[in-house]
Amino acid sequence: MTSDRRERDEQVHEKPRPRRRGARELAAAREQFLSAGTVDAGQVRQTIAASWWRSRTWEIAADHLQLPYVKDPNLDTPLVRGAGTILQRLQEQMSDEPVSIILTDPTGTVLDRRTTESRLEQRLDQVQLAPGFSYAEQFVGTNGIGTALEGGEATGVFGPEHYAENLDDLGCAGVPVRHPVTGRLLGLLDLTCWSDDASPLLLTLAKTTVRQIEQELTTLTGLREFALFQEYLRACQRSSGVVFALNNDVVMMNDHARKVLSTADQSALLTTAAEAMMGSKRVSIDVTLPSGERARLFCAPVHTSSGPAGGVIRVRLTGSALAPASATAAPQTVLPGLAGSSSVWQGTCEQVSGHYRQSEWVTLKGEAGTGKLALLRAVHRHHDPTGSFHVLDVAETTGGKDLLARLKQELQQSSGGTLVLQHIDRLPTGLGQAVATLLHQHHRRVDQAGQRYWVAATHHPVTEGAGLDDLLRLFPASVEVPPLRRHTDDLGELVPFLLARLTSTSGLTASPATLQLLMRHTWPGNITQLRHVLSSVAQRRRSGVLQPSDLPPECQSVARRVLTPLESLERDAIVRSLIEAGGNKNKAARAIGVSRATIYRKIREYGIDLP
Repeated sequence: MTSDRRERDEQVHEKPRPRRRGARELAAAREQFLSAGTVDAGQVRQTIAASWWRSRTWEIAADHLQLPYVKDPNLDTPLVRGAGTILQRLQEQMSDEPVSIILTDPTGTVLDRRTTESRLEQRLDQVQLAPGFSYAEQFVGTNGIGTALEGGEATGVFGPEHYAENLDDLGCAGVPVRHPVTGRLLGLLDLTCWSDDASPLLLTLAKTTVRQIEQELTTLTGLREFALFQEYLRACQRSSGVVFALNNDVVMMNDHARKVLSTADQSALLTTAAEAMMGSKRVSIDVTLPSGERARLFCAPVHTSSGPAGGVIRVRLTGSALAPASATAAPQTVLPGLAGSSSVWQGTCEQVSGHYRQSEWVTLKGEAGTGKLALLRAVHRHHDPTGSFHVLDVAETTGGKDLLARLKQELQQSSGGTLVLQHIDRLPTGLGQAVATLLHQHHRRVDQAGQRYWVAATHHPVTEGAGLDDLLRLFPASVEVPPLRRHTDDLGELVPFLLARLTSTSGLTASPATLQLLMRHTWPGNITQLRHVLSSVAQRRRSGVLQPSDLPPECQSVARRVLTPLESLERDAIVRSLIEAGGNKNKAARAIGVSRATIYRKIREYGIDLP
């Protein structure tokens, strides 16, 4: 260790050293952006500027950190197992360097951190860059972990490029880790050092390490999937009935299953089996399928030396009708103001209805725009059409005192009905216990009076345990509302339902080609985004049949990552030019002033696919 580095280790509490040249200009640009909402493109990289805008939209605090915490993150994953040896080797190679090696899951939650320099380790603890804390961009703002996950590509964030001021003495290089076969995001590797020590080599080293991890995962995946395939073949040879096998990346199903089961029944069986495979023991489960057929599942996990490989499931149909064509559909719960009959959506609706019937308080977690509040309102109207329904949105309160005052007012005015606490993940720090106390006291008074009073709450899926333990203890049940991309088969009902609400007449319909294009979209904004898209279309067309060309450019592509504002504008321009050129790429390229090679490359990059 050099004398300079030894001296730095001994001065843990000294003020930061002067920044390198260029850092002052970046800090000034960030200050201008925070105060005036403008940024000079010549001073800030495009990737960083786009992230600053997202951070501003998410209302991230720039002067302090408030991070969600998971007490026991899942460490039994292929990523953790596959990366272990490689991270240990890298740690040994970097033992004399002030660099921290960090592994996260796809949400940015830190799973593993390895640091050999005590001063850097202490600094990372101060900013909560430690196992269990989430460094997703929506909580921290611009940083090497969250910004790389948002963009889906290798990203370096150095010094004042960070949105939060107390991170500007650090330099971070984050690289996503993807499944070597499916391309699914598994997590992220981040290398963090002092900003003064950062160089382009940091990102190069991170990329090299990720390649090694993905190569190791390729080997492990091959061994696991081969073992799963062998067990699946053995089960098929021993049984003439329904057999399928699955893990996180692979589903195998025999011909008999495809012949005797409807698509909805197949989906229900796969969902049930996936939940059963979370354990490590053989289990048998009785289920009622959407068609009304009864089935018994025999689930056998498959294990290998490199970890769980998935499981093989044999199914025995116990009802009288084996063919879906002769089966009578099971009655579904029809909730007012909602649309969708997929097994995923109907299962969620039935779960929430069940908790209401049992007077069991429940939290609904899910991404923004999935319909959490609409589902709670529909359940209330279905069971108690004349009862009171109140919503207290934490995000609309101006602070802790305002929130408690409004909550007291709601509780004093209501002795029955339903109260929804919306966005509890935005509760001010330390306020969870006070809110829990008020709810508990009111619940006891109402319960003693023999009146029904149901309370539900909504929050983001990664906020459990983020200072809300006291409050969440009042809610014994939790239901996850699925994102729209998990039940896009409901679009056939959702689109007409929303169009009827958006137009004064029911004369606006969507063509099959339009529905197919909508089903291809990933809908990161979920049902809220779908409603916004249809609303923009309905403003231009009041009746007739919607064609793919009527949809906005965002629906004409399937991007593999989050686009920057500039990239979104570029994508929209290409889509419009292609539509105007009737799909002729050469003509479209000439219209927007780019070469034919460029427009072909951009079409692939943005996933543009016009019908």
